[in-house]
Amino acid sequence: MIPVTSWEAQGDGRAARAVDARVLPLLRGVAQTGSLMGAARACGVPYRTAWGVVEDAGQALGTPLATLARGRGASLTPIARRWLEVDDEARNALDAKTLAVEIRTSSKRGASKSPALVKVAASHDIALAQLKDRWRIAHGVALEFHGSAKSLDVYRAGQAELAGFHVIDAHDGADPLLARLDVSRDALLRFLTREQGVIVARGNPHRVRTLTDLAAKRLSIVNRQPGSGTRLLFDRLLARCGCDPSALNGYSNEEFTHAAVAATIAAGRADAGFGIRAAAAQFKLAFLPLVTERYLFVCRRRALESATIEAFRALLASPATRAVVTPLPGYALDRPGDVASATFTGVP
Repeated sequence: MIPVTSWEAQGDGRAARAVDARVLPLLRGVAQTGSLMGAARACGVPYRTAWGVVEDAGQALGTPLATLARGRGASLTPIARRWLEVDDEARNALDAKTLAVEIRTSSKRGASKSPALVKVAASHDIALAQLKDRWRIAHGVALEFHGSAKSLDVYRAGQAELAGFHVIDAHDGADPLLARLDVSRDALLRFLTREQGVIVARGNPHRVRTLTDLAAKRLSIVNRQPGSGTRLLFDRLLARCGCDPSALNGYSNEEFTHAAVAATIAAGRADAGFGIRAAAAQFKLAFLPLVTERYLFVCRRRALESATIEAFRALLASPATRAVVTPLPGYALDRPGDVASATFTGVP
């Protein structure tokens, strides 16, 4: 049995009206991708249909559920965020009921304890976005998305047990993110690798071959927000090839996820952007690979043998995690859960 929730809008003496079941997945998609276009693609519905579903639900509730801002994609209103929280609570209660039934009907299982809450601050990633809810429900992992730099700040402040971020093997000195860590205090856990590069329209109509083509051909771009690992990597690659960011049209046009960058290009609002292959594939866009980066988690070295971290390491290497990661274009697991023998000038 799989528990599901349904919602009705009622008020002002009117009869209850069923809310389109597609609205909550669309709102979750907006929360994950920062874009209604991205949410529509993820849910497999046309953009106009997605907009109509969200608009109709907002009218039924008497308040908007999402806002659109030029250069900022889509964002949820407070009432929409609260609705998702309440729906999560309802689904979690149903999950608990289902689990209780499973326990009662299995003589081989012993008493079940709720998993301990593990706080993880992590750079946004498509695989983690898919794993977030199931990790929380089944394993007690509370995953919050930030930029890579902010995630490390949260971890260093003691507000999270782990932080997730991505780096490339260094050839020109220590990675600026690794430089924030202390090799004697912190331990790196391997997770996956993914391809980053230039995302352009299907067929690559402007024949982009290198980063310098973005400026030379005067193309409009969409960028990631400051502090994100992808923005730091993009700036580093621009410096390496001698390209001045101020020469790029749209350098300050920012989005907050890979999917939002791809959605902006797919909608024709930008010619190019920098991001992961999986986001380009999601929107059927062309992709020019430039680097393969590692996505890592960091924890306190003294906590490596704790039950909490050992369970998290096992989760990274689990078949359920593998089933989500391996089908993603440009992704590969990288000895997940193993401790990296990092020198903090690269990750061998």
